[in-house]
Amino acid sequence: MERVTIKVGGMMCEHCKSTVKLAILGVPGVKRASVSLLFKRAKVDFDSEATNLDALREAIAATGYEALP
Repeated sequence: MERVTIKVGGMMCEHCKSTVKLAILGVPGVKRASVSLLFKRAKVDFDSEATNLDALREAIAATGYEALP
């Protein structure tokens, strides 16, 4: 299992936070995700054999938010 922290741009409210979390949890291989509105970041535990950082970033971008470097 691998853990990454991804900075997320564009979140303004609890709905934004929930949207990002659900998108991340929808990626196959993701085991756990927590999203902080205060710190504008997501912490994700995932199986690196099933997914990767690019797929996580794409899932965030697909919701209309930015996965920042």
